[in-house]
Amino acid sequence: MGRTVGPYEHEVKALLAEAGVPVPRGVVVRGDDFGAARELAGPLVLKAFGPGLTHKSESGGVVLGLAHEELGAAAAGMRARLEPAGFLVEEQAEAGVELIVGLVRDPAFGPVLLVGLGGVWAEALRDTALRLCPVTETDVRRALASLRGAALLDGWRGGPPVDVDAVVKVIMAVGGPGGLWERLELGEFELNPVIAGPSGAIAVDARHLPAAPAVRVAELPPETSAAGPSPEAAGRAGGFLALFEPKAVAVVGASTSRPNFGNMFLGFYRDAGVPLVAVHPTAAEVAGVPAVPSLAHADVDYALVAVPAERCAEVVREARGVPFTQVMSGGFGEAGRQELERELAGAARAAGTRLLGPNCMGVYCPRGRQTFVGGGMGPAGTVALISQSGGLAGEVIKVGERRGLAFSRVVTVGNAADVTPAELLRWLAQDAQTRAIGMYLEDPRDGRELYEALRTAGKPVVLLVGGRSGQGQRAAASHTGGLVSDRRIWEAVAEQTGATLVSGQDDLIGVLAYFQAHGSRAAGGEQVLVVGPSGGASVLAADAFDRAGVRLGPLPGDRLDALRGLGVVATGNPLEVPVGPLGRAGLVTDVIDALAGPYRDVVAHVNVQAFFTYGTAPEPLYDYTHALAAAQAARPGVRIILVTRNGECAPAGVEDEVGRIAAAAGIPVYRTMEAAAVAVAAGGRHGVA
Repeated sequence: MGRTVGPYEHEVKALLAEAGVPVPRGVVVRGDDFGAARELAGPLVLKAFGPGLTHKSESGGVVLGLAHEELGAAAAGMRARLEPAGFLVEEQAEAGVELIVGLVRDPAFGPVLLVGLGGVWAEALRDTALRLCPVTETDVRRALASLRGAALLDGWRGGPPVDVDAVVKVIMAVGGPGGLWERLELGEFELNPVIAGPSGAIAVDARHLPAAPAVRVAELPPETSAAGPSPEAAGRAGGFLALFEPKAVAVVGASTSRPNFGNMFLGFYRDAGVPLVAVHPTAAEVAGVPAVPSLAHADVDYALVAVPAERCAEVVREARGVPFTQVMSGGFGEAGRQELERELAGAARAAGTRLLGPNCMGVYCPRGRQTFVGGGMGPAGTVALISQSGGLAGEVIKVGERRGLAFSRVVTVGNAADVTPAELLRWLAQDAQTRAIGMYLEDPRDGRELYEALRTAGKPVVLLVGGRSGQGQRAAASHTGGLVSDRRIWEAVAEQTGATLVSGQDDLIGVLAYFQAHGSRAAGGEQVLVVGPSGGASVLAADAFDRAGVRLGPLPGDRLDALRGLGVVATGNPLEVPVGPLGRAGLVTDVIDALAGPYRDVVAHVNVQAFFTYGTAPEPLYDYTHALAAAQAARPGVRIILVTRNGECAPAGVEDEVGRIAAAAGIPVYRTMEAAAVAVAAGGRHGVA
């Protein structure tokens, strides 16, 4: 949609004044008589306005520091270069810290607020923070505190501090409840600069570029989703339980002559032992599974459809009485065939079945004998996953189970033409079998509902978002628009909801492993201790935790004598403790005892290579792991994490045994300090620490 011509600056400032945002005193002059400006106190600012004068500074449409008698000449000079419709004359604000406050509409998440250092530095420094509207005062203060230039607000090199309360008031008038974001058609909206000083904050420049037409998120009926029914309508009685724990399953598309994807899934379900029926127009059975001619004859509560895209709507229309129908087939919206996808969604609505997909692999739930992966199912657990990619979900299942994850429910949504990630998240947040939730998303579809679902989840949620780096900045006519990107919006979503945003599959699995092990363990302290061998490794560990945003506090001064009594030199945190084939297995646990009190997380790292360079048997490594397991059992208020650096140097089977010992004690194991740091940061971020 094209952007319409916006109101002129003086019109925008009239809106600001009504909203309680301070603006300079000014007058509008459309001719050559500047007599009305005599009531203004100098020095003065002269600004031209008119069609095409969006960027006044760049086009020479602004002059500062004028006396009253200089206005006419300055205006004549502008007319010689430009074609203004008139001039705005204002009192020049006192110097101060220049900030930018802006709004832009994101296609998925709606109005987004941007705050940061502004003026000529807005795009040069790019020191800004994003938050989704409406913001709270806490959101605003955290956003300001996150700026690299935050110290400027506190007073710099002897200067007076800025009236931060006044700045917050201005920002809340723009992005808070009842703020301008609810009344403006966005487009883009920008105050740049807002000049902040010790006596207040004033918006000296304002710009509004509407988008036409637009429907505000606030106007959407609360029971309506852009992609499907409301969360309250999900699955009706029993919610999504039948999706994950079906009493019986039908597979549509398995062949009697040429094995295909339908046959593969038929085999998965047969091996899982769930009551099963095949749908085939003529056969009495398919691969030993009884067959019926259509879904209309199938007494099931879950149907998997694996037929060509053109046939899917016809099949789904027969799914009356089937609570959930999954369409595995691709070739819909992702292939540019939106009309075919709309037809499919309409067929599902007409049949009264909830549609999963299309273009998705389905559901994995050991508790319900639901699966889309071969090789058998792992144990039922407490970790859930919602994924828009079936392939990635399969990887997370298999790799995660290999690393000790146990899943409660995994669901792939593909194109999410009906059942959406937000609906599923709301349901899983109330699911007694689920303790932590991972999400892989590419297109949120129902971004605003997803944001609200994340805010109210009440359980740890880990987000992996594909395609963030490839989106870049939007084409924009304001600094605000140019500084907003998909990556930054997802960071804002995570910041405001408490979700953890990770950058790769390994971190997704690693953070979920932390929450599986420690998510319900109440911590007795607030600090993080890193303890293990090797000075170099300790230095690198400190760097890894710093990058993850985890502060390693100093060792408590009143415990240093206790450490010396153990033969440990208290060099700091990370703390060097000899661990190896010749070391005492329980020394690290004695150190934890000696430092007991302030620590919520203890990251114990070990150099596995040393055990097999200076020794040959795995038993010392097993003994060390058993000692940590005993320490965890004895100290429920401390969360212990084990990092097996250089684990690939161990003989075959050793890492598996270490993992089994640790898992039995509820200790997650990581191969790198970086992975452990990301997980520990997530634990602190969610508030389980």
